[in-house]
Amino acid sequence: MKIYYDFHIHTALSPCSDDDMTPNNIVNMAKIKELDVIAITDHNSCKNVEACMKVGTQVGILVIPGVEVQTKEEVHLVCLFRDLNTAYIFQEYADKKLPNISNKPNIFGNQIIYNEFDEAIGVEERLLLNSLDATIDEVFEKVKELDGIVIPAHIDKDTYSIISNLGFMPDYLDINTVEYSSFDKLQRLIKNKIVKNNLMFLKNSDAHNLGHISERENFLEVEELSIDAIIDRLK
Repeated sequence: MKIYYDFHIHTALSPCSDDDMTPNNIVNMAKIKELDVIAITDHNSCKNVEACMKVGTQVGILVIPGVEVQTKEEVHLVCLFRDLNTAYIFQEYADKKLPNISNKPNIFGNQIIYNEFDEAIGVEERLLLNSLDATIDEVFEKVKELDGIVIPAHIDKDTYSIISNLGFMPDYLDINTVEYSSFDKLQRLIKNKIVKNNLMFLKNSDAHNLGHISERENFLEVEELSIDAIIDRLK
């Protein structure tokens, strides 16, 4: 079956996102745009995933638990998990690896934790925009241990991508799926043999505001609309 997706969306927990990126606003915007599935991928944290999943169940949008990790190399990796439990296990791992540097909301933005009613139930005190004390290899290993998938984020961008910061994609990491932002830039990477053309390429929004959530244009063929089927397909 064909499903329309956006696997890279930030909530108001990410300091660079708008404060109105609440669970209900995000999920209902995805519904308005006729998406079938989204993933919540805040910077270095899964703490708004549960609320979004609960809203998704009510609205009829499949929500995949995820996180956008910033590694020690300052590379962004979208990590998707099969269920909330494994996402929280990764959360414990990320909490141990996140530097103890306080957020300054007036400079970086708020880091708001919401419940499924869009009520603010807390804030993340530590700045989520820092790199975890974990290498790319270590993040891949941890996510593999949890039977999730790691997708190098926006590989065609000039900052925070595996290409811009390493100059290549390590073959030993067994990368099968990558995310891109611009088709033209992706084609140049393929033409210059920096990126193999046999990978699966995803076009996500990396939305930090409601208007940027993807329209109904990017789709994936899967056996069924389920988290397991989607992750198995991406692997």
